[in-house]
Amino acid sequence: MEKMSFEVGTKECTAYYSSDPELLFIQPASGDEERFLDEEVRIIVSSSKRNFAFISFHIDDWNNELSPWCAPPVFGNESFGDGASLTLRYITEELIPSARERLKLSGSTPVVLGGYSLAGLFSLWSAYNSTAFESVCCVSPSVWFDGWREYASDNKILCSNVYLSLGIKEEKTKNKKKAGVGDCIRYQNELLNQEDIRCILEWNDGGHFNDPAGRCAKGFAWCLNNEH
Repeated sequence: MEKMSFEVGTKECTAYYSSDPELLFIQPASGDEERFLDEEVRIIVSSSKRNFAFISFHIDDWNNELSPWCAPPVFGNESFGDGASLTLRYITEELIPSARERLKLSGSTPVVLGGYSLAGLFSLWSAYNSTAFESVCCVSPSVWFDGWREYASDNKILCSNVYLSLGIKEEKTKNKKKAGVGDCIRYQNELLNQEDIRCILEWNDGGHFNDPAGRCAKGFAWCLNNEH
């Protein structure tokens, strides 16, 4: 895979690409996630014979840029904003067109949006609000988020494939809000199955902070191998 860095709009982006990619992966990331991108992409490559392009873009304000609506703090004093709509608009109106041109992708190349934690919830929310994505990869998504169960119940997802995963210890946290994540993701999986969406819920060893690169790679690889 070739690797390059560039800017699209106000965002720093990192791209990995090979010849004739069959899918375009997009992942919002910051901090440790960006440090492990090389490892993540290597794992995806080793998990499939299909070619793909992968673009990560930098998130400056995690709790605002990826949050679908305002919500109170879950730990500490940092509350959640409502910047997800602007981030989704950036992806669909700036990043995807630029990626298609820069990487010489056809207009029909399917796009997969994915992420970890709040970025996983953002990816799921985006699939309810845009037809731009063939699949979404939602790894340890923050489906405990205030109002999410009701939102998912009242709306229809617009993509074809959904990958969900969670660590088996994530619902064992002492944080009462986050302890509901297991029930919430089981409920999300049930909703998608009722809608006849191709969906999988995988359980990983460990808690929320175990092996995010490997977990994301597993999810993107599933999307790569299940896109037709």
